Amino acid sequence: MRITMTKKGVTQLSYEIIGFAIKVHKELGPGLLESIYEECLKYELERNGYDVKQQILQRHQNLM
Repeated sequence: MRITMTKKGVTQLSYEIIGFAIKVHKELGPGLLESIYEECLKYELERNGYDVKQQILQRHQNLM
């Protein structure tokens, strides 16, 4: 299912997500692995009602 958002809706969503990302970074501080920030941001977003899908590593058959 595809949801169409207005420019205002996209702007608000971006503002909220960036706000959560800044909150996570301020609480954890600099210098950690990206995966740590990603997991904490996922937790924070889910805690605030967002449905989150994390990055998935996909390997191409010919590269293995």
